[in-house]
Parts: sequence; structure tokens; C-alpha cells
Amino acid sequence: MAKLIYYGRQSETFQRLQYLPGTTVLQALNYLDVEQFYNADSSSCIVLFERRTQIEDLTAISYLHLHTPKAYIILLTDELSENEREKYHKSGVNDTISANPSLEELYQKLVFVDHHEKQLMSDVKTNDVTMKKPMLSFRIPLWKRAFDIVFATCAIIVLLPVFIITAIAIRIESPGKVWYSSKRVGANYKIFNFLKFRSMYTGADKRLKELNALNQYAQEDPDAAKEAATAITAEDAINLDCGTNFLIGDDEIIPESEYRKQKQSETDNAFVKLENDPRITKVGRFIRKFSIDELPQLFNILKGDMSVVGNRPLPLYEAEKLTGDDCIDRFMAPAGLTGLWQVEKRGDSGRMSAEERKQLDIKYGQTYSFMLDIKIILKTITAFIQKENV
Repeated sequence: MAKLIYYGRQSETFQRLQYLPGTTVLQALNYLDVEQFYNADSSSCIVLFERRTQIEDLTAISYLHLHTPKAYIILLTDELSENEREKYHKSGVNDTISANPSLEELYQKLVFVDHHEKQLMSDVKTNDVTMKKPMLSFRIPLWKRAFDIVFATCAIIVLLPVFIITAIAIRIESPGKVWYSSKRVGANYKIFNFLKFRSMYTGADKRLKELNALNQYAQEDPDAAKEAATAITAEDAINLDCGTNFLIGDDEIIPESEYRKQKQSETDNAFVKLENDPRITKVGRFIRKFSIDELPQLFNILKGDMSVVGNRPLPLYEAEKLTGDDCIDRFMAPAGLTGLWQVEKRGDSGRMSAEERKQLDIKYGQTYSFMLDIKIILKTITAFIQKENV
């Protein structure tokens, strides 16, 4: 594992880091110490950077970004505003983690960075000198890409009769295109055209807002907090002397605490899954039950947009709610035809909370391997016939 340098002053934190298995931990009290430790052998290293004042932090990080090019800098912090996030990122921060992470959480992060060093570093020329510049990106491993090409090619040849019969059945039942293409977000937040057999009536996507009550991931009353929060006048907000911060916009006034709850609720309910969806055709219900509607994604796999096993590519309206630091590992893995959450908890009618699904996606992004992919494929075969009508 890469060398770990703790840039901070908390002795308790430093002592706790000593319990990380297989890791040499050094403590630096200033950025010159970090440079000294780094130059000792010039190997790649991970810097756990404890947040202090913004001016002090940005000065130190900018210096480290220039003088320790192979260092992967992880900021220890609880919350960052969008403005702060942008400033820290531009100065050279590569990732963030909570200010007081558990050893398990921290170890998983370090293992992930260590295993993906080649993907996280890119060659950059500066003043005719080639150095490594840390950057957050994912590249599919050669073994996985080779397996995808062989698997997808063989599957398309074998399933060609199914493609033809399905296309004819769809055209007979309802007018419209046989193929359905939508914008989806895969690895590195890359947007691509996601292919499926059309299982809904034409224009079904425009009815999504009307059917939000059927969403299994939606809370019972997501607008209640917002209505209660805005029931206050600007004069009331100014006169209140209770230590509460208010965010005052053109159309609403809301306590900052309530605003943060709303944003968290949006993230928690990012996924959309409708039960007994009335937009689905009869042929659509059949091909969904047997997952035939997913077969065109074999062409996405051949193209390189997806892999056989990975995290399901998300629609834009879902992916835009999962851009926080706690979700980024989800997009450091390929988009997949099947994945970890699809084969978990099948015994409970496939019901899974948004948080459970998100955590399984993150887990796969951190731990995927050839053997794990094979296990998921085998489980997918046994879970092929879906029991729920979704």
C-alpha cells in the first residue's frame, strides 16, 4: 500500500491511524514536513490533510500539488459549500472523507486509491518535465474489457432469434420505434445513449411526474417540510433572535437547517422505481419479466459504454443528485448490464431502500474483481425471472 502521511495536529487521530493494517503512517505538522517525507523515496503517497483555515489550507495544498506530484491528497472535513469545494479542488485536493472517519471507512478508501493508482494518475508535461498529476477518473481494466467483448459477441449471435421475435412483437402491439434510447450516466459521470427494447407506450417518460406517488423510493410527504419552512415572512426572519440562519431567496425564506434536510432528502430519494407502472405495454411486461428488454445493452457493451457487470447507469435526473463526495466511488466503476444490487435481497420482492442500493453500488466500485464479477453473473442467472412487477 502507498505511504500514508497524516498532515494534522490531533495526536489521537495519529495514534488511531497506527492501527491501519499494512500501512506506514507518518505525521507532518506542516507542508514542508510532507515534502520531506515525500522526497525520502519519491514514491507515491496518500496525504490525509486535516482541514484548518481556508487560507492556510489552500496555500499548503497548492504547494504540495506542485512539489509532491505523486501525492494523492484527501481532505478531512465534514461539510464544504459549493464555493469551498471548487476552491479546494482547484488547489489540488483529489478527494474528501469525513473529519473523523472510522478505521474501516478509512481503510476502504486507502485500499481503493492504492488499487486504482494508475487510473487516478495521468501523465502531464510541465516545463518539459513529465510528472504524474492526480485526477479522479476510471479506466476499465484490460481483463474486464476483453471479457466484455467476448461475452457480448457470443450473446448477440446466440440470441439473434430473440432479438427478431421481440422486435416484431413490439411493432405489432403499439406504434413507435422498437429500440428505446435514453441518456444515461456511467463511469466518470460520462453520458451515453443507453439502449433498450421499448416496453412502454410512446411518450411514457413525460408522465413520470404524474406517477411519483408510485415511486417505491419516495418519502410519504416530501413537500411537507418545504411548505412548513416557507411559512414565514422576511420580517419574521429578521426579528427572530434564536441563533437560526435563514436563507432568503426571491420566492421563499427557509431556515438553513431545513434546506439541508431537503437536499439530503433529494439525495436519499434519487432513485425512481414504480410499482405496477401503467405506462408498460403487454409485450413490455413480458420482456421485462424475463429481462429481454435489457438485451440491446449488449451493443452498449461492445461499444465500451458499459460492462457485463457493473453499476446500473442512471438517468440524468437521478445521477445529478449523486454528485457528493460520499457517492463518487459509485462512478469509479463501469456501468453494467447486471450488478451487485440486482442480485441482492431478491427474497423480499426486490424491495430495497435508496440508501441500500447506493451503498451496494459504492461497495462494488471499491471491491470489484474478476471473481466477484463471475459470482454476480451466476447469481443473475438464478434471479433471471423477476418476481416483482417493476
